[in-house]
Amino acid sequence: MNILILGSGGREHSLAWAVMQNPKCDKLIVAPGNAGIAQIATCAALEIEDGGEVVAFCEDNAIDFVIIGPEAPLAAGVADRLREGGFLVFGPSAAAARLEASKSFTKEICDAANAPTAAYGHFTDADAARAHVRARGAPIVVKADGLAAGKGVIVAMTEAEALAAVDDMFGGAFGGAGAEVVIEEYMDGEEASFFVLCDGETVLPIGTAQDHKRVGEGDTGPNTGGMGAYSPAPVMTDEITEKALNEIVRPTMTEMARRDMPYQGVLYVGLMIKDGQPRLVEYNVRFGDPECQVLMMRLGAQAMDLMHAAAEGRLHEAQVHWADDHAMTVVMAAQGYPGSYQKGDVIGGLDALPETSAQMCFHAGTGRHDGRFVATGGRVLNLTARGDTLAEARRRAYEMADAIDWPGGFYRDDIGWRAL
Repeated sequence: MNILILGSGGREHSLAWAVMQNPKCDKLIVAPGNAGIAQIATCAALEIEDGGEVVAFCEDNAIDFVIIGPEAPLAAGVADRLREGGFLVFGPSAAAARLEASKSFTKEICDAANAPTAAYGHFTDADAARAHVRARGAPIVVKADGLAAGKGVIVAMTEAEALAAVDDMFGGAFGGAGAEVVIEEYMDGEEASFFVLCDGETVLPIGTAQDHKRVGEGDTGPNTGGMGAYSPAPVMTDEITEKALNEIVRPTMTEMARRDMPYQGVLYVGLMIKDGQPRLVEYNVRFGDPECQVLMMRLGAQAMDLMHAAAEGRLHEAQVHWADDHAMTVVMAAQGYPGSYQKGDVIGGLDALPETSAQMCFHAGTGRHDGRFVATGGRVLNLTARGDTLAEARRRAYEMADAIDWPGGFYRDDIGWRAL
């Protein structure tokens, strides 16, 4: 098969790495890709949110299967345009992608499906939102309703912080994403990421992970897109996994189908678990980043077969073959991230890193300049490893991090600390 992956981050590098291991892959193109992806696949300049341009590219390059990595093309309806053009695609329709693109839509679905989640209010007016905050007090969670590249959620521990978040969102800090705001009760407990594949009817669990969202060690400081992750998540016992499937995921999928917007693709189920009871924090309509990296490290070549089965509506005959192993990824970011940071720093030591089924460096934000790797983003590298134990995976991941020569980069030293 000729396969096209849309996206340019560490998630897409790990997807490309897994797909390339599958003998069914004859040719792999990633658009737009990055400098790390270019070492294993062909990269193509493509406006990935323009459905017409993507369809034309697929026709010109005899593409058989398209995997959509990030949320923006899904929300823009690229999967719909591809299906209309007769292409097999992994990723939900624009209608189904509202599970991520609109927080209030997700809440509406949860209400209809009776899925346990945080109590909430939905606001289009700043004064009403402020009044709600004052009435409820803190801690409280303020979310931009639309897509904000993983940054539109403020967990406010004080009322002043919550009111400032409301003002920022309605003031345009997150662009159009903050034109509407969802304010939720604060849920405490342990967070976990649960991933399932869906084909419109069948739901197939494909793994669990936990990520570290805050920039500082001990899970302190501002939220980021994720500073590291590990799989499996110890808190996701068989009993809690079954509860999440039966009380949250399957009722959601039934309600989506009832509304004539069946869900096909991967569903990221963000959970808060307390006293053995999972509650939904959020849905994402794509693989999490950096959770995808640890899942791909553990799944390997079968990941492509599973995604292909979901796209063709064959999940009822698919099986996941798990090794009894663990994986960890450590994110190396540019100094200053998640605030302002410098681009263009040369990164040394990458060519000497191992590239095996147990250790891989996935590139998230790199380019090439004068034959050398340079940093082009906030989160730049994902040092990813697997092992028989989480401690072994951790040791291998940090061995790689320590081997990188990049004075302008930093990473957390404590990824996996809760589990270890």
